[in-house]
Amino acid sequence: MLKTMGSGNGNSKRLRFRSNRERLKTFLSLFRKDDRVLILIWGDPDALASALAVKRLLAQRVSQVVIAHVNEIRRINNQLMIKLLRIPVVKRSQIDPREFTKKVLVDAQPPHNALFQEIQFDAVIDHHPETEGWEAPYVDIRPHYGATSTILGEYLRTAGIKPSVALATALIYGIKTDTDNFEKHCSLQDVICFHHLFKHMNRHLLHKIEAADIRRSELKYVKLALENMKFRKHRLFTHVGRVPNPDILVVIADFLNHVQEVGWVFVSGEYRQRLVIIIRCDGYRKNAGRLASKAFGALGFAGGHREKARAEIPLKNLNGDGEVPLNTLFLIRLLKKHFRDLRETRRAQNASV
Repeated sequence: MLKTMGSGNGNSKRLRFRSNRERLKTFLSLFRKDDRVLILIWGDPDALASALAVKRLLAQRVSQVVIAHVNEIRRINNQLMIKLLRIPVVKRSQIDPREFTKKVLVDAQPPHNALFQEIQFDAVIDHHPETEGWEAPYVDIRPHYGATSTILGEYLRTAGIKPSVALATALIYGIKTDTDNFEKHCSLQDVICFHHLFKHMNRHLLHKIEAADIRRSELKYVKLALENMKFRKHRLFTHVGRVPNPDILVVIADFLNHVQEVGWVFVSGEYRQRLVIIIRCDGYRKNAGRLASKAFGALGFAGGHREKARAEIPLKNLNGDGEVPLNTLFLIRLLKKHFRDLRETRRAQNASV
């Protein structure tokens, strides 16, 4: 993998690492004994596990390590993960980044969130496709990996660190969630890392975390999603309305993605003056992340992987005043032009063959 001394805009100076040992040595060389380190994340399983691994790597090497999340962690699985595995996390609003001498971003890149863009990171470790317009002294981005947890698992193994039961269980869960239990995008490295961690994890704790998906109070949003569904050429669209937590949209999208006749799933909802759109597909001749970026990138945040993606659009960007008739038909109209352009592109490609 490449070490990037700068952004991903093609003008960065790149150095090839010869081994994981060289990666780890370069990463650890950033830190001094008196450093206070902030690890910033979007609090999902892969990010939580990766942050916990970085904290373990820096134990005894720096004076303090704090993990802070920028999102509201309301999904039951994630809350249980934090509670059962005793992951020490605080809200971004509870800390002042200026009080820390070093900042690390895992499982994300600065353009992924406005709060990330406010900070100059010393290290960025991620498995999402590389973005542009930012710089960091140390960058390890491996889009061919299924999870950032795998990257950090390799760091731990290279350092000769035996993970605790909690850390191994967290990393296993991070790998499983981001690869959809190895059914979607993953690499041989993800499988090898999973195998290495498996003997250290606690299967009972993992099952408790995985088994909890939805609260009884959230069942009404599933009902709304089913009532508002519309199908267009093997594409399923539904708008849920206002939600107390956008994670319920993820749960609904994952559920609807099991419908046999459906190739694409689009689930939207309103949260804190934003339209949140969750996208799912099978990844076969489809790319959800690319679709999200092209369709919604100019309106707000958008991105993801081949099989799953997310977009968050401030309502004011939709018509200037935030007063739009948000419903399933509106969601269909937002994507109609993109699919029309996609069909025309494919016809042109077929005609040229």
